[in-house]
Amino acid sequence: MTSEVEQPTAMSEALGYEQARDELIEVVRRLEAGGTTLEESLALWERGEELAKVCRRRLDGARARLDAALAEEADPEDGASGADGGGA
Repeated sequence: MTSEVEQPTAMSEALGYEQARDELIEVVRRLEAGGTTLEESLALWERGEELAKVCRRRLDGARARLDAALAEEADPEDGASGADGGGA
């Protein structure tokens, strides 16, 4: 049973942000349209939750990379002035 839970997660993690977002939009559309059985609706809901987590992780990762790039950009300026002063 654990592999059933892990397998969709691994497949979902392979999706890029745009792919996960587009699939999530389709899941929401299908849920809002109705006409599905309870079992189908639950499966769609679970898939939507998983896709939302993928999107959130991708956005968090992008934010962390942006923050790191901004911090790196700020740090070399401090270090560069010290290195230039010492070498001249």
